[in-house]
Amino acid sequence: MTKKFNSIERCDCNVIHEDIVNQARDKMAQEESLYDLAELFKVFGDSTRIRILWALNEAEMCVCDIAVLLNMTQSAISHQLRVLKQAELVKSRREGKIVFYSLEDEHVHVLITQAMNHIKHK
Repeated sequence: MTKKFNSIERCDCNVIHEDIVNQARDKMAQEESLYDLAELFKVFGDSTRIRILWALNEAEMCVCDIAVLLNMTQSAISHQLRVLKQAELVKSRREGKIVFYSLEDEHVHVLITQAMNHIKHK
């Protein structure tokens, strides 16, 4: 039984468009920044974290509220919030015994909104 693989389109010529390559090279971000960007996208690669971010995009919420909304344990939510906080996507504030979580800043809102617009655009 043989499998048929789709070939990747590639250039069959030996000509290098040096001006385009140099332009891209000049604008290429530093390797460390690209690594950090890849790590950020890994955080977005978990559907539970996306659901939490989506909820926090609507309103500031405490762990209890998020747990009820997502039908998950508070422990599971706390774990995911810790990951999101380490990635600087969410922030927290304490009010008495309650800790409220919200998106870190407008950039996170834009990331979520633009990503959803991209999905809906398909």
